[in-house]
Amino acid sequence: MSVALLFYGVTAYIQHMTKLIVFDCDGTLVDSQHVIQKAAVTAFEACGLAVPSDHSVRRIVGLSLPEAMRVLYPDGADDDRIINSLTDAYKQAFFTIRTSPDHMYEPLYPGIAEILVELTGQGFKLAVATGKSMRGLRAVLEHHDLKHYFISLQTADFHPSKPHPAMLEAAMKEAKAKPHDTVLIGDTSYDMLMAGRAGAHGLGVSWGYHDEDDLVGAGATLIAQSAYHLPSHIAQLLEEVTS
Repeated sequence: MSVALLFYGVTAYIQHMTKLIVFDCDGTLVDSQHVIQKAAVTAFEACGLAVPSDHSVRRIVGLSLPEAMRVLYPDGADDDRIINSLTDAYKQAFFTIRTSPDHMYEPLYPGIAEILVELTGQGFKLAVATGKSMRGLRAVLEHHDLKHYFISLQTADFHPSKPHPAMLEAAMKEAKAKPHDTVLIGDTSYDMLMAGRAGAHGLGVSWGYHDEDDLVGAGATLIAQSAYHLPSHIAQLLEEVTS
C-alpha cells in the first residue's frame, strides 16, 4: 500500500471516530437569565416601549438579538428601524452591566465544570453554539476558565439565528465530525430544532429556560435532569447509532 493511500485510510478512520459534543451557553452552561432580563428591561425603557414579562424574555434566550427583539416586540417586527434601535439599546445595556465594577458573572450550573473534564478525558471533542456574541461568549468562558475545553466557538456574529443549522454545521465541519456522531446539548426548543435540521442528536436539559414538553416537541431524544446525567445520555445516543 502506498504512503498516500495509508495516510488517506488513517485520516478517514480518525474522522469516522470523531465524536463531537456541542453545548449551548445561556441556560445550559451558565445561568444568565438575570443579566438578560435586566438588559431587556433597560433596552425597552430606553426606546419608550412597554417592558416585556420575565417569562417572555426567558423564552427568547438562544435567538440572535434582532430575532429576539422581533419576538419580544411583535408589533414592530417588520420595522427595521425599531428593531435596530432595540438591538442597539440591548447591546449597550448588556455592555454597561458586564463592565460595571460590581458585576457578578453568570454562574455555572452545578456539575458543568466536572462534566467538561470528564467528557474531554473520554476523548470527545467539545464545541459551543450560542446566540451570544463572540465577545460575550469569550468573556464568560475565560471568567470560568473553560475556553481551553472547546475546539470550536460558533456565535450569532457569524451565523443566522437558531434554529437555522449553520452554527452546528460549522462546528461539525471544524471538528471533522459527522452529524450522527454529534450531540447538541441545549435548554431551548431552538437548540433541538437546530440539531434536527443538522441531522445531529438533540439532548435537552431540564435546568434552562424552556419547558421539557417544548424540548421534546422540538425533537429532543432525551432530557438530562442534571449535568451529571449528561455522559450516560450521550453514550446512549451515540451507542444507538453504532449498535
